[in-house]
Amino acid sequence: MAIDWTPKAQAVLAAASELFYERGIHAVGVDVIAAKAGVTKKTLYDRFGSKERLVVEYLSARDARWREFLRESLEKAGPAPRDRLAAAFDASESWAKKYGGKGCGMINAHAEISDPAHPAYAVVTESKRWMLGVFAELAESAGVSDPHRVAEQIMLLHEGAVVMAGMRVAENVFARAAETAVVLLG
Repeated sequence: MAIDWTPKAQAVLAAASELFYERGIHAVGVDVIAAKAGVTKKTLYDRFGSKERLVVEYLSARDARWREFLRESLEKAGPAPRDRLAAAFDASESWAKKYGGKGCGMINAHAEISDPAHPAYAVVTESKRWMLGVFAELAESAGVSDPHRVAEQIMLLHEGAVVMAGMRVAENVFARAAETAVVLLG
């Protein structure tokens, strides 16, 4: 079912996105989303069909915004792999400050949706696989001997920084993780 992106559908997605991120996916019912969007539950279901589909659209839209945000940062960094890697961590820090007060939306969603059969599960895991691919491309362009292994190590640093920033466990986590990640490129 293709979504008819009417203004009401867009209002539902905006309301759901805010509520799911702030309160959690399972904690928010469609009645709350409909009320915040200023529509009826019938309109919500007419546009999205189910809460599951709305969750998929929320996560897909968030992921698309992140990818564009990162793409712009990488373009500004120029062609050097080390500069691009540092820019990726800088972008993550900027994103976290602007959109991530409660941590990574994908990690948070995975905490609630760990069943691979749930349609949103694929969105969450693909988002993280995509990020791993970004790091693999950077490692390959830097000429490291085992780009996949190095990409996984960088991903571990990145995701650790994302979690620590979301939990406010330490200061300057992205800068410190980036320092180590750049060393991995050799």
